[in-house]
Amino acid sequence: MAGTARHDREMAMQAKKNLSNCTDPIEKLRLQCLSRGSAGIKGLGRAFRIMDDDGSKNLDFKEFLKGLHDYGLVIGKEEAEALFSQFDKNGNGTIDFDEFLVTLRPPMSNARKDVIMQAFRKLDKTGDGIVTIEDLRGVYNAKHHPKYQNGEWTEDQVFRIFLDNFDSPYDKDGQVTKDEFLNYYSGVSASVDSDVYFILMMRSAWKL
Repeated sequence: MAGTARHDREMAMQAKKNLSNCTDPIEKLRLQCLSRGSAGIKGLGRAFRIMDDDGSKNLDFKEFLKGLHDYGLVIGKEEAEALFSQFDKNGNGTIDFDEFLVTLRPPMSNARKDVIMQAFRKLDKTGDGIVTIEDLRGVYNAKHHPKYQNGEWTEDQVFRIFLDNFDSPYDKDGQVTKDEFLNYYSGVSASVDSDVYFILMMRSAWKL
């Protein structure tokens, strides 16, 4: 798989290293997320979604702070206030958390985004913007998986574990959205310096 464990480890180590001399609040938060691996930013998104009781996709400062703390991010109140006001563009006391997560994603070139979306479209057989076990049936062969071969897992279990790679570690629902897929790969992308290498890696992993 393209988001290999090795990339994840390298990225987490790099992020932890960069954290020690980082002063920009957004970059600091981004690095704290990336130090948890590729799914770090997506995990924060899930923590916010759980907090969003009324489904408004907006958070006030109290919810924002609680979301950060629930996710285990170390951030002082003053720093959180500075962050919040950067995202509260219209000054109405709430922030749109989808917008927040997009800003938190490590910057990616259009070439990288294109190849990530090609991979997503290949997986999303039904074209409804969400990848589920059903989508995977014709695309991903579970029969080569060692745990399927030794009878430990069913085909569906192999599919589910595969989807869980892209799902947040805190709330796995067996569905992967375009945004989750992008968030995951923006994490992987952060550990790969060269566009050429990243695109090559995606093409060979997804047989594009």
